[in-house]
Amino acid sequence: MNDYLSKKGFAPLVVDGVVQRLRDENYLNDNTFAKNYLENRKRNKPKSLFAFRYELGNKGIHPTIIDQSLAGYDDLELAFLAVRPKIRLWQHLDGESLKKKVFGYLRYRGFNFSVIQSTWQDFFDSRSGSDPSK
Repeated sequence: MNDYLSKKGFAPLVVDGVVQRLRDENYLNDNTFAKNYLENRKRNKPKSLFAFRYELGNKGIHPTIIDQSLAGYDDLELAFLAVRPKIRLWQHLDGESLKKKVFGYLRYRGFNFSVIQSTWQDFFDSRSGSDPSK
C-alpha cells in the first residue's frame, strides 16, 4: 500500500497516516482479505481452485495464505454452483448444445475436464436420471 500511494504522488506523511488507519481497521490483513474475497467469489462468480489461486496470487497474496484460504473449498462444489444458474438460461437448448455450453462455460472458469464431466453427470443424475446429450 505504501508503494501504491507513493506512486500516486501522495506525501509520505499522508501515506503513513493512511496505512496506519488501514491497519487499525484491519483492512491490510491478507488472511481476512483472502477469506472474504473467496466467499464473495463463491457466492457471486464461482471459479475453479486453480483460477482462485491465480487471482489471489495476482493480488499479491502469499502462496501459503492462499493455500490455507482454499483448504475448505472443493472444485466439484464450485463447478456445480457456477453452472446451476446458467442451466436455467440454457434449458431451451437440445442435449448436445447444452452439453457443449456447459463444458465450455466451466472450462472458461478454469475447471479441468474430469471435474466438468463429473459436474455434468451429477447434475443430470440429480435432475432426470439421464444424460440429455445421449
